[in-house]
Amino acid sequence: MATICFFFLIVLTFFPVLSAPIEIKFGHVNPPDPYVTGKGGAAVAFKNVVETETGGKVEVKIFPASQLGGERELIEGTKTGIIQMCMVSAAIAGFYKEAQVLDIPYLFSSAAVASRVMDGWFGREMAADILKKTGMRVLAYGETGFRNFTNSVRPIRTPADLKGLKIRVMESPVYITMVKALGASPTPIAWPETYTALQQRAVDGQENPVAPILSFKIYEVQKYLTLDGHTYGVDFLLINEKFFQSLPRDTQQILKTAGVIAGNIGRSVEQLNSVIGLPQLKEKGMEIYAPTPAEKKMFREASQKPVIEYLEKQIGRAWIDKVLRAVKEVETEMAK
Repeated sequence: MATICFFFLIVLTFFPVLSAPIEIKFGHVNPPDPYVTGKGGAAVAFKNVVETETGGKVEVKIFPASQLGGERELIEGTKTGIIQMCMVSAAIAGFYKEAQVLDIPYLFSSAAVASRVMDGWFGREMAADILKKTGMRVLAYGETGFRNFTNSVRPIRTPADLKGLKIRVMESPVYITMVKALGASPTPIAWPETYTALQQRAVDGQENPVAPILSFKIYEVQKYLTLDGHTYGVDFLLINEKFFQSLPRDTQQILKTAGVIAGNIGRSVEQLNSVIGLPQLKEKGMEIYAPTPAEKKMFREASQKPVIEYLEKQIGRAWIDKVLRAVKEVETEMAK
């Protein structure tokens, strides 16, 4: 009788643990609304695909809006296994410095070129290198959109129009180098302080994709928007590799598939918001200018070489040459 009771005690003790779903904590810094930002859309898509395809055996808990910290904390948490996943952009360079090559100014001529580069051999090689150096697997790439200059002084049509303007930038040597090369004065300011700095004219302008210019009401303190698209932001959908390898093979495959879907959803959300955001910004009173190909060439020639020279000192030439070759190959293929 004692043996039977002991058996049932063991069953009752361990059965709930064995039947409990696998939990994935997924953090990002954007609002939770899947229609507002790429990260928000990607996270919801990933959760729905994974939970549906695993029949509820895997539960994805989304922590949006920096609930678990900023991007740096999210990457650190994923790297150490405190959380299982995150979707991040620029902060990845603090853990994998070679990612800075993606910020070479005027590298990508369109989102279509960028997505093909990241989904092709270049993106696969970068993902393999990230895994090797950080212990995090890239499930997919998304995007944060093309960054553009705004200011409150005058229209910017050529680099000469930037001369003398104080432009708020991220605390990134690449962006500081780029803005200096274009003739402006780069001023690193934390994002939460940017609106006030623009409002008080501590700086003349800033640079961001269309969506945040609209959602954070930058149009209230900036008159001119130039669609120069100087850099294209790449999102990295990361998962802790030890956790990933602990999963059954069929579950791993579901996560891979869900990751690709999530990355594409994130891209689509960002691109849609950019397209529908422009007329809204015009309605809000912004004057919008799209540089001609000749003017775009002037921006590229003024800024690309200094940034590449800076990056070469930091990371060597290999990844610079790789990304330039990948872009050229994709552009040639798309031109056929």
